[in-house]
Amino acid sequence: MFGDKKKITDSERSLISETVSIEGTINSSGAIDVAGLVKGPVYSKEIIVRETGSVTGTIEADRVEVHGHLDGKISAQDVVVGATGTVKGDIEFGNNLKTENGADIDGYIKKTNNSKSKLSGDFLFGKKEKKDQTENEERPEVVNKEAIA
Repeated sequence: MFGDKKKITDSERSLISETVSIEGTINSSGAIDVAGLVKGPVYSKEIIVRETGSVTGTIEADRVEVHGHLDGKISAQDVVVGATGTVKGDIEFGNNLKTENGADIDGYIKKTNNSKSKLSGDFLFGKKEKKDQTENEERPEVVNKEAIA
């Protein structure tokens, strides 16, 4: 009953068309198709960045498809980077990562052990808390050994 997955219908989809530019945080409990320009983090159940679309900012979703341009980190259960897609940022995925021939990725790719969705109504629309400094500790520190000597 509560765990049943239902397919997202067209009436639950939001379209950011080619003529639209949005700056700020976007929250959606449905799906978003981005054909225009988005500057800021996007939190949604499903996000599709179309060939004409561009997102500058973090994306957190259950499912992400990139056929356009993304400059930021992806955190999702399922990620698809299409043949025309460009991702400049890290990708964290829980279940599946698919890259089509021609996809351009410049960043780290990491499979997480968390297979459960972290996107709930409270997450999407609740008050966001500041993240800990420990998140920056995931990457190794780069040290210039010549400068030390």
